Amino acid sequence: MKRHTAATRTTVSHILTGAALVLLVSGCANTGGKAPVEDRNAAARASALQTPVTAGVTVATEPPPKLLPGAENAGRPGYYTIKSGDTLIRIGLDQGQPWRDIARWNNLENSNLIEVGQVLRVVPPGADVAAAKPAGAVTRPVVAGAAAAAASAPAAVPVPAPTPPPAAPRDGDEDVNWAWPAAGPVATSFEEGRTKGLAITGKVGDAVLAAADGRVIYAGSGLRGYGNLIIIKHNATFLTAYAHNQALFVKEDQAVRRGQRIADMGATDADRVQLHFEIRRLGKPIDPARLLPSR
Repeated sequence: MKRHTAATRTTVSHILTGAALVLLVSGCANTGGKAPVEDRNAAARASALQTPVTAGVTVATEPPPKLLPGAENAGRPGYYTIKSGDTLIRIGLDQGQPWRDIARWNNLENSNLIEVGQVLRVVPPGADVAAAKPAGAVTRPVVAGAAAAAASAPAAVPVPAPTPPPAAPRDGDEDVNWAWPAAGPVATSFEEGRTKGLAITGKVGDAVLAAADGRVIYAGSGLRGYGNLIIIKHNATFLTAYAHNQALFVKEDQAVRRGQRIADMGATDADRVQLHFEIRRLGKPIDPARLLPSR
C-alpha cells in the first residue's frame, strides 16, 4: 500500500511538471519565440526628444537668433545692407568709395567674407552721415541661420530708409578738367539704368587714358562683367571706370595725371574690342558725354 501511494505521488508530480512545461511553451509561442521584455529606457528616450511640457503642449527652446554684424545700423544714412551677389569691389563702385577703405572702416580682416544681411559703413568715420546719399531701401535686419526659414516665409515688405537730403559736393569738386579716355568712335551711348556709360571702340592695344587727375582705387579683374578694370577716384564726388582692357599699366593707390596712358584697349569679358567708360557722381552713373569736351 505504501509503495502504491509513493508511485501515485510520483505520477502526479510528473503530470504537474508536464503541464507547467506546456503552459511555458505556449506562452513563448505567443510572443514569437521570445519572452516579452519591458523596455525600461523607452520612456527616457522619448522624454529626451522633447522639451518640458506645459499644459500638454510641447514648447520649443531654441536659442535666440544671432544678428549679423552692423544689423543695428540697417537703414541709417551712410550704411549699406549687403544683398545677394554683392562684392566689396562692387559696393565700393556703387558707393563711390575705395573698397579697401570700406574694409578698413568695418574692420574686415578678409574682404571676401561678407554675408547677405550684413550692414557696412560706406562713409568715412566722423563724416556727416546725415548728408550722405541714401543707400536704398532696406528690409528688416537679416539674422544668421535664418535663411531657410526666410525662404518658406512670406516675403518681407521692404521698409524704405529715411531719405536724407542729397550730399553737397565739396567746394571745387565739380571743377574737373575732363578729357576723352580713348580716341575711337562711340558705339554705344549712355542710357539711364542700362548701359551705365559709353562704349568706345578701337583696335586691340589702342591707348586708354586717364580722363582726369586722380588716384587708382582698383586695378584688376575681380568685378564680373567688366574684365580687366581700372577705377580712378578724382575727388570726394567723382570717380571713373575703364573696363575690358587688354593690359593694365597702373596699380592701386597710384596717382595718375589727365591724359596718362593707364591701359591698352581689349575685349576681356566683352564680345568686341572696346573701352567701357563710366563717370560716377557719388557712386551713381551719369552720362559722360555731358562732362567730356566736344571733339
